[in-house]
Amino acid sequence: MDVLEETVVDLASTPVRELNKALHEAEPGSRWRVENPRGAHNVAVGIHEDIRVTVEGHVGYFAAGMHQKGWLEIVGNAGTGLAENIMSGTVHVTGSTSQSTGATGHGGLIVVDGSTGARCGIAMKGVDIVVGGDIGHMSAFMAQAGRLVVCGDAGEALGDSIYEARIYVKGTVASLGADCIEKPMRDEHLAELGDLLAAAGRSDDPADFRRYGSARTLYHFHSHNTY
Repeated sequence: MDVLEETVVDLASTPVRELNKALHEAEPGSRWRVENPRGAHNVAVGIHEDIRVTVEGHVGYFAAGMHQKGWLEIVGNAGTGLAENIMSGTVHVTGSTSQSTGATGHGGLIVVDGSTGARCGIAMKGVDIVVGGDIGHMSAFMAQAGRLVVCGDAGEALGDSIYEARIYVKGTVASLGADCIEKPMRDEHLAELGDLLAAAGRSDDPADFRRYGSARTLYHFHSHNTY
């Protein structure tokens, strides 16, 4: 299939609603460049075709929300709720993001070259998130499935009430949340982490990371916990 010519949308003159409508109607394989986002909210939400979108600049809340297919790159920083409820595809931010990155994500890959705020990966349900820098407190809270990779440090209460998600941290962890413990790094985990780092375009050594996950003590009702 021939690669289609890149379409340029300037948000200095085009409303975000019109941009999103155009992306929803885009032909598979098409390429898009978005200029002058200037911190606008809800940029490039709900993409459901295999297209490539580059946003040149910073975006506000809920960029790339409900992402289903394709590849989206944000050349800058992103606000709260980046790629919330992502289903598949790839979202890449070259800068840093605010809180709740990848919240409730079901699948796909989120790459943040910089750092994220609090609650990164909260309630994640299968998404993979790779962060080049640090993450804030309460990250991976109630994370059910998926993998969170942190190449920097993690804030307090990491993995609080975690289910079956896996967390890999290269730096220090301020504290672990309820029912989250350090677990051994076996060969399967080193291989899995190596694949995730490669997918994110990183060259970190998997052997430098530690793995964290659920102690599974909150899975079942215990009568003594009611007193």
